[in-house]
Amino acid sequence: MSAATVTTPTPSPLRRRALGVAAAVVAPLAVWTIGALAGVDYTVESPGQPATVIGAGAIVMIALGAALLGWAALALLERFASRVARPVWISLAIVVTVLSFVPVLSVEATGGAKLALGATHVAVAVALIALLPRPRR
Repeated sequence: MSAATVTTPTPSPLRRRALGVAAAVVAPLAVWTIGALAGVDYTVESPGQPATVIGAGAIVMIALGAALLGWAALALLERFASRVARPVWISLAIVVTVLSFVPVLSVEATGGAKLALGATHVAVAVALIALLPRPRR
């Protein structure tokens, strides 16, 4: 009897990263939608600014922008520091995620809105960290 080697096809890096960007947009939109269905009031008020309602469009645009910037940063790191690109990028992603909570905590909003909006930040980070860097070998 001979042993057969089973290989599972791995998606190309471009496909994997495009999937990561898509997941980084869909995940926070799902969190926002669940919050909206639960009755969360997404009205936020920054000091000196009029009240703003954070809608689905804002969630999509901000998540897409963050995902594309994350992809660009990773590509630059891989180009100029390929040996340390993955750990440096993941560390950078975590720092940016933590810093992204500053605006959430500094605005006037309901507790539910702050919780849901903070969860959208985490959803973007999880999708990007899981899918953008090359898997470990």
